[in-house]
Amino acid sequence: MIDPKIEIALGAALQAFSKYSGIDVSKIHGEFHSVFELEDDFLAKVDALDAVFNNHPQLEALREVFFDMLMINFFSADVKKLEEDYLDTPEWESIEEQTLDRGTELLNLLLYLNECEDEDIEPELEDYLKEFLLVDEDEFQDEYRIYEPVIANQILMESPVDEIAKVAAKLPEDSELKELFYPMMCFFQNTNPTTDDKTAIAAKAVNKEFDMPVLSILESFN
Repeated sequence: MIDPKIEIALGAALQAFSKYSGIDVSKIHGEFHSVFELEDDFLAKVDALDAVFNNHPQLEALREVFFDMLMINFFSADVKKLEEDYLDTPEWESIEEQTLDRGTELLNLLLYLNECEDEDIEPELEDYLKEFLLVDEDEFQDEYRIYEPVIANQILMESPVDEIAKVAAKLPEDSELKELFYPMMCFFQNTNPTTDDKTAIAAKAVNKEFDMPVLSILESFN
């Protein structure tokens, strides 16, 4: 079972990858669709997703953000077929432990965008940090640590994209937001970019083959 929003995001991400990498991956869309539609448990779907990426190494940069979307799809579509309290069961706890090293912070951002839609509010960086991630709360200091580069650079919301790119390039290699920083900040700066806006974002992108598909996913969820 695949959530309609996820289906659109999958297509948008692959289309953006094709456009900015010069490698046509449109034919692979069906393989990903089949994975998300699988009537199987979550770990089996993860294995199937990894198999697609293993067969198409040119898409490796998108492996973990597609894992994030697989997780979102599970929360929004698959879990409806399970017990009401499935996410509180030992089985799901075991799955979470086995996938701790998977995915990116895109998962949290997509959950936030879903919440924005549910509450009919416009996504904003400050709202994401303070009201969703609760980075100001003492018990959420892990989130504060992860998002410290974003917290320290909120002024970039008023800056041109080349300034965002400069900061992104200087982030330490071990930063958990190293890859996501540029597309995430560009999205929050302009949640409804025009074609010209996206051309400008792509021109300054740190890694077009990753940044533009991620931006396309975020647009699809907004």
